[in-house]
Amino acid sequence: MTATAPEFLEVEGTDIAVRRAPGAAPGVVWLGGYKSDMLGTKAETLAEWTAKEGRAFLRHDYSGHGESGGVFADGTISKWLGQSLAVFRCFTKGKQILVGSSMGAWIALRMVQELRKAGDDRIAGLVLLAPAPDFTAELVEPVLTEAQKGDLTEKGFFEEPSDYSAEPYIYTRALMEDGRKNLVMTGPIDTHCPVHILQGLADADVPSSHALKLAALLPADDVTLSLIPDGDHRLSRPQDLDMLMRAVGDMVRRAG
Repeated sequence: MTATAPEFLEVEGTDIAVRRAPGAAPGVVWLGGYKSDMLGTKAETLAEWTAKEGRAFLRHDYSGHGESGGVFADGTISKWLGQSLAVFRCFTKGKQILVGSSMGAWIALRMVQELRKAGDDRIAGLVLLAPAPDFTAELVEPVLTEAQKGDLTEKGFFEEPSDYSAEPYIYTRALMEDGRKNLVMTGPIDTHCPVHILQGLADADVPSSHALKLAALLPADDVTLSLIPDGDHRLSRPQDLDMLMRAVGDMVRRAG
C-alpha cells in the first residue's frame, strides 16, 4: 500500500502530520509507540483493513516522530497526549476505537480520562498491543544504572541502544518527570468501555507481568487479555496482524 502525503495540523506551534480516511463509524484511531511512526506495519495493515471495511481511519505522528515537526528529545507524555487529543478532536466524528501500541496504549488510556473529563464519551473500545502505560516509572526508572542516573542529572538525558533503529533511544529528565504526572496504574482504571490487550510472552521490552497488572486494574470494564506465547514486542508477524485485525473487528462490531 502506497501512503498518500500527510496533511498537517498545527498544535502549539508544531506541525503534526496526519493521515485520515473517511468512512463509517465507529472509526479506528491508531496511536503509535515511542519513536515509532504512522507508516509502520501495524498501522499500514489497519489502513488496508479499514479501507476494505469502509470504516474511518485516523493516524498521526507525535512531534519529533516520522513526518511531524519538532525535536524528539523535546517530547513528553503530556505534549504527545495534547497533540493526540487535538488530532482526535479535529478529525473524528461519532464513536471511535483507539488502538494503542506500547507507549500508544498509555496515550490511549490518558485520552479516555481527558476526554471524559471534558464530557466526551465517544471512545467505544480500546485495543492495546504490548501496552506500556507508566513505562517511565514502572519499566525504565527501576533499572537505571548509576551511569544513567548520572547522565540524567548532569546532561538531562541518557541514551540506550535500540533493537529497532540505528539511532539510540533518548530518555530525558523532562520525560521522566512529566511521566509521573501522567501515571494511570496507581489504582483502578475506569475506561467506561471494553478493552482488549494483546501481549507477547517473548516481549523483551515490556514484560507480560506489566500487561497482567494493567488488566487487574481494569475491574469495572470488560477486559480480554490475549497472551501470545512466541510474540515479541513488535507483534508484527502475519499471525500477530491477523489477531490484531480480529480484535479490532470484534471491538467495532460491539461498538456498532
